[in-house]
Amino acid sequence: MSLLVQKDDKKYTYAEYLKWTDGQRWELFDGIAYNIAAPSRRHQEVSGELFYQIRSYLADRPCKIYSAPFDVRLSGSEQEDEQISNVVQPDLTIVCDPSKLDDKGCLGAPDLIVEIISPASIGLDYVKKLALYEKYKVNEYWIIHPLDNTVMVFTLGEDDQYGKPHIFIEGSQLKSSVFTDLTIDFKQLFGL
Repeated sequence: MSLLVQKDDKKYTYAEYLKWTDGQRWELFDGIAYNIAAPSRRHQEVSGELFYQIRSYLADRPCKIYSAPFDVRLSGSEQEDEQISNVVQPDLTIVCDPSKLDDKGCLGAPDLIVEIISPASIGLDYVKKLALYEKYKVNEYWIIHPLDNTVMVFTLGEDDQYGKPHIFIEGSQLKSSVFTDLTIDFKQLFGL
């Protein structure tokens, strides 16, 4: 399994990122570019099933769900592409505010972000993305472990901090604070 690769020590903006034609997937964290490896088969199965379950739940709601690659630009809503230095491509992104959506993806904090752990991305998902999503006030952040069939749910508190995650394991029912009547079927999600 390949490790996460940093492009170089240069800091980039979203405007520069848009010009890259190397066919690779990149994310920017404070302007530093990281290559995102193609997901494993297991990762894709879990992502596809979760997309299906959430998409079915959202059918009669105004919220939209997107799967990677889908650019989420975390910045102030008034910033131009040349000023944006944080761009991520979460495995799944749920956005309920249509004003945050444009042809490039999402500008601002989505309501819910899901990342599915891979050996190459674990440090990025647990450290850089967790801090970034908290900083830009993503209401809820799920980290899914497809090998041990668990989900960690970080919820933004009144203090704009995530605090301790709720951990859901096989046999429990995943509950969301953003979508309080959403239930995820773990048997279907993990193929149990």
